[in-house]
Amino acid sequence: SMPNVNMRILYIHQYFNTPLDPGGTRSYWIAKKLIAAGHKVTMLTTGRDGKPTRKVIIDGIEVIYLNVPYDNKMSIFKRLLAFVKFMLQSSFKVLFGPKPDLIIATSTPLTIGFPALVGKIVKNIPFLFEVRDLWPEVPVQMGGLTNGPLIKLAYWFEKKIYKNAEHIVALSPGMAQGVLKTGIPKDKVTTIPNMSKIDEFKPLPISKEKIQALGLKQDSFKVVYFGTMGIANGMEYIVDAIQFIEEEDVEFVFLGGGAREEIIKQKCEELGFNNVFFYGMMPMAELAKIVNVCHVSLVTFQNIPILGTNSPNKLFDTLSAGKAIIVNSNGWTRKLVEDHQCGLYAEPTDPKSLANQILKLKENPELCAKLGRNGRKLAENTFDKTILCQQFANLVSNLEKKIN
Repeated sequence: SMPNVNMRILYIHQYFNTPLDPGGTRSYWIAKKLIAAGHKVTMLTTGRDGKPTRKVIIDGIEVIYLNVPYDNKMSIFKRLLAFVKFMLQSSFKVLFGPKPDLIIATSTPLTIGFPALVGKIVKNIPFLFEVRDLWPEVPVQMGGLTNGPLIKLAYWFEKKIYKNAEHIVALSPGMAQGVLKTGIPKDKVTTIPNMSKIDEFKPLPISKEKIQALGLKQDSFKVVYFGTMGIANGMEYIVDAIQFIEEEDVEFVFLGGGAREEIIKQKCEELGFNNVFFYGMMPMAELAKIVNVCHVSLVTFQNIPILGTNSPNKLFDTLSAGKAIIVNSNGWTRKLVEDHQCGLYAEPTDPKSLANQILKLKENPELCAKLGRNGRKLAENTFDKTILCQQFANLVSNLEKKIN
């Protein structure tokens, strides 16, 4: 293509969300930044709602919703089927649609790399690959992928994607390590973590009306968990910790949904907890208001080493919200909250340790507030989406020079 003509970018993300949808919005902000830099962006994603395939313009982004229903609560087989269906339909679009100058493919699942690879091999379209989760390492360590030949194939495929990518963006230092381990040169990998949305989540005066509307106590110490409640998220660990907290004036607020939501709801009922509240899924603006009336946010995972490389949205949203954080992954998130004094670490094998850290913050309101303030500073100066989207856009314009 001619120099100075900015690129047509095909952005493939199976679970694209706008700020009006519940869920992560990273691709939305990056796409908007790329458009501001003069590129044309087409987002290829799934409608997930069973409606026929359609094309809409959202805030300047051309979004193609493919008809591939999907839900976190589906059986593993049905989910795999959805991955494969999306993989095939998006490959078809790459092969027979208008030819882009660059493809950006963002995982998970790893099958997202397939249309990008097809575009590279058949039509010589360069692609940038974003690693949000180290597949297949995650399903292997979690016991979801156990078939020997399939595992071998998955690792081969992962390596093939990395090798053919023009560049790789990893969402955490641990993920970058995972990519480099496969033999990829260092200058081909950039870490751009998940983002803080400092205008969407911010520390505001506590709203008494909001607390009342939620049916919570005005002066209780409020612990929030917001985000996906999946198998990876260690929900049972939180419930086990609640059993060690006898105190009446600690309340637990759960926001979001997922495969484990109903199970832990039931467990809380069986245990007779009357200080635990579930509010379900909601758009970001509403979520931010509820997080704001809480004191500490939990960022938990199952005790599986690979999950320590995760870059969870709720961590960065909590930093923005200016709330203290408790993490239970002995990896980069622990280092982050301890180095920047914006949170505490609890042992993932010991729910009592989580209970103790919650009570420590309850008994030390100054410490709790200080951790929150430090988190907000970190969000503003390091992880704000304007800073990270700019990094991403710069990376793309460097690629543009290389490609031309």
